[in-house]
Amino acid sequence: MNNESIVDVKGLKKRYGSFTAVKGVSFQVKKGEIFGLLGPNGAGKTTTIEMLVGLRKPEEGTATLSGFDVIKEVNKVKEVIGVQLQSTSLFELLKVEEILNLYGSFYPTHVDIDGLIGDMLLTEKRKDRIKGLSGGQKQRLAIALALIHDPDIVFLDEPTTGLDPQARRTLWDIVLRLKERGKTIILSTHYMDEAHVLCDRIGIMDQGELIALDTPTNLVKKLQSTSSVEFHLSNPPEQDWFMKMDGVEEVSIKDNFVQLYTDDVQVTLTSLIHASAEHQFKIEDLQTRSATLEDVFIHMTGRSIRES
Repeated sequence: MNNESIVDVKGLKKRYGSFTAVKGVSFQVKKGEIFGLLGPNGAGKTTTIEMLVGLRKPEEGTATLSGFDVIKEVNKVKEVIGVQLQSTSLFELLKVEEILNLYGSFYPTHVDIDGLIGDMLLTEKRKDRIKGLSGGQKQRLAIALALIHDPDIVFLDEPTTGLDPQARRTLWDIVLRLKERGKTIILSTHYMDEAHVLCDRIGIMDQGELIALDTPTNLVKKLQSTSSVEFHLSNPPEQDWFMKMDGVEEVSIKDNFVQLYTDDVQVTLTSLIHASAEHQFKIEDLQTRSATLEDVFIHMTGRSIRES
């Protein structure tokens, strides 16, 4: 991956009346990188992307893509980007190859249509009407349309929302192959596993702000806890009670579900079992697991990304 920045975002803000959807977001994306914007619905991810691709004008801040200003040089920006939006309206009665040829005609040059159809695993569907495609096939077609003019930077806004697990995995493979071909990809998602698998670096967004930015591995390391001990407990005591246990770095309690974040699972389990025996607590559904980006989000916001 190149260390050269191809995307430079400084202090972007977007307001709708009295509501500020994006609050001064700043970040850079390196050439050839998959950069993720991770956060719950309503965090400001889509609005940020829409400002970068010229669909919305920021009230404050600047951004350049491949050196072109997104406000002053929007036509130049459009030449170097490809965009798959969260909801793409397609001509349902056209066939797959027809819409690709149509979009190709909009540009002075375009990639080989047959090769693109193959890359998107749509060869068997090339003569099918769009209305008959599955959700995953429509998403792959939307990405094909974004790639038709061989852009340097590809924006994918929640590309796997609503897809079944197999369709999601297929699309992940396609995204990783785009990276292998040298494309720079900016991906928004609220799926933790997707961000961890695909992204070189992740910017976590919440309530219009970028609250963390690093590699997935480093974000998890910053928890100072490598594992989580999870269990159900009727009428659990306060968090301070659990914090006295050996190895416990942080505690999360929701209803009767307890999570103990620890850097030493064995020590914490031993301490927990001794404490439960002493106080006659009945622990149910005990399990341990490695810390994840979900835990990072809980640590930073006090809630799960799925609750937002």
